[in-house]
Amino acid sequence: MLQSRIKSFASITILLRGSNNMPNPTESQSRRSTGKTARLLCSCLVLLLMSGCASYGVIHNNPGTDVSEGKPYSLKTWAHSEKADDFVFILTFSGGGTRASAMAYGVLQELRDTPVVVEGRNERLLDQVTHISSVSGGSFTSAYYGLYGEDIFENFEDEFLRKDVEGYLTRSALNPFHWFGKKGRTERSAEYYNKILFHDATFADMMQPGRPMIVINASDLSYGVRFSFIQDYFNLLCSDIRDFPVASAVTASSAVPVVFNPVVVENFSGCPEYQPPAKVVEMAEHSEELADMLEGLQSYNDKSNRKFIHFVDGGITDNMGLRAMSDVVTVSGGPAAMINKMERKLPSNVVFLSVNASTQKRPEMDQSAKQPSMLASMNAMTDIQLHRYNSATVDQVREDLETWAAQMSTPEHNVNAYFIEVGFEQVSDPQLKLFLNKVPTSFNLTDEQVDSLIKSARDLVRADPEFQKLLSDLASQ
Repeated sequence: MLQSRIKSFASITILLRGSNNMPNPTESQSRRSTGKTARLLCSCLVLLLMSGCASYGVIHNNPGTDVSEGKPYSLKTWAHSEKADDFVFILTFSGGGTRASAMAYGVLQELRDTPVVVEGRNERLLDQVTHISSVSGGSFTSAYYGLYGEDIFENFEDEFLRKDVEGYLTRSALNPFHWFGKKGRTERSAEYYNKILFHDATFADMMQPGRPMIVINASDLSYGVRFSFIQDYFNLLCSDIRDFPVASAVTASSAVPVVFNPVVVENFSGCPEYQPPAKVVEMAEHSEELADMLEGLQSYNDKSNRKFIHFVDGGITDNMGLRAMSDVVTVSGGPAAMINKMERKLPSNVVFLSVNASTQKRPEMDQSAKQPSMLASMNAMTDIQLHRYNSATVDQVREDLETWAAQMSTPEHNVNAYFIEVGFEQVSDPQLKLFLNKVPTSFNLTDEQVDSLIKSARDLVRADPEFQKLLSDLASQ
């Protein structure tokens, strides 16, 4: 146990990376910063060694073998909502700490301020959003908007974006009174998020008229399954998500392994086993990724060996929030089968707007012949794999979107597909691009960083060619 905790020590730096944002530090400042960080890391190591095996997950989900009463928090419920039938408009918010939260917030602002005419009505483009899929840092923005709607534009900056959330989490982790308690670091974090943002809200409180469906995503630590906090997935657990705390779902979505304990839910018995559609099983014979996904989903049928499920950061299995939505369509047997199952008519427009807050930093190791440290090597390898996986995800979803639009289109009804991408790679100003890529993955940013992220996200949406094409097509319909 001790050896495994030491091997995991390097992961602590994910929480603390980039905490020193001072430009051009002097040598003495650099030494003080390095010493301070080293002491903090050592303290965290002590915490891990002393309390890493002592805490247990607090179970917040309840059994619910029949969720037919009332409206479940499900995809079918939102398919029958008052949203315009002409649109399927999906936003996806990536991970990346407060950096991701601020970019997602900027996109919401831009959509709010974009007027459109839909079915003869003067509306805002924000009102057409039907789903928001998010992971990690992006989940704070999506959940807040799902709960409070327009209030996000009044309160979210003060309550989260400009608050030193990381400072509280670090102080809590280093508090000796917490080292031997029954609650783990994750449960205390969830309590803090609940206090400052979510105020005991459950998923039942997310079911507000005119709001998009919020799909918060996490990763199943045992099987590597992308798990979405919606009833369609909670059916696998024989549980009703409507009384599950929103704060716990957001915490699971952002729970970096080792730094935070997993969020634990119970896998109850008493409901029918999950069986994928025959068409999907046939498709899985030609797709190793789909076969692995089905195997993971069917693993929840094993109630004796999978009594408790441990959820961690959604960014591990999908840092974009894109694959989660693609998975839902795939396991339904394709877009036509999904639409038939949900009993809704074919849309005219399918829009994906992807907000990608991942950064590409210039490695300092290239400026010297000095061998990079173990930490620098690990960070570089992680960044390389993350960017390659993100690129593959974008390419796959673009291809899927075009395929879905073609499959749904008929001679009498054409389905238009749009993929809008917002990320730092699209920034044209070299100095601004460098500045944004240096924003750390943390929960404590400067006002200048937050302002730049919000404005850049708005500018990038407005300048995107697919976004302009969408607006032009809507104006001519």
